[in-house]
Amino acid sequence: MNVADVPEPLRREIEAFLYLEARLADESRYAEWEALVTDDMHYWVPKGAADYDPADRLSYINDNRARLATRIRQLATGLRHAQTPPSPMRRIVSNIEVLAADDIAGTYTVASNFVLYELAVQSGATLRIWPGRVTHRLRRVDGALRMSQKIVELVTASVAQPNLAFLI
Repeated sequence: MNVADVPEPLRREIEAFLYLEARLADESRYAEWEALVTDDMHYWVPKGAADYDPADRLSYINDNRARLATRIRQLATGLRHAQTPPSPMRRIVSNIEVLAADDIAGTYTVASNFVLYELAVQSGATLRIWPGRVTHRLRRVDGALRMSQKIVELVTASVAQPNLAFLI
């Protein structure tokens, strides 16, 4: 399928998925968020642009499915000190673009911009702003869209970051 020919219902479905994924992460609804990922999920926050192999260089986050499950279990305990109490968060998702679409295989590569507002209550109620671009690889599993990859390129990725102890 030519990206320009993505039908409007599919575009709306993809947008709804991205908005849901963001809301579940913002609201610390980890089990529901985790249900959106595939068994081969790759969750990557590179240090700088995502123009390198994460096996070769340092990344802020580079989780396979097992490591992501561990991260989620730690967050769900409510005892992860960097997120005790959990930071209230809200993100704005915009500029959603379908970059690649294979309707036969049910795979879609989608990019969007975001701004995440985090009130870091565990560190003196500091308001942190996390702007960036996300590339999702989505795949149909039993008819529903699921994430098989999420790459988060932070605008500030080339400089030291505060603790990323949540799902960005």
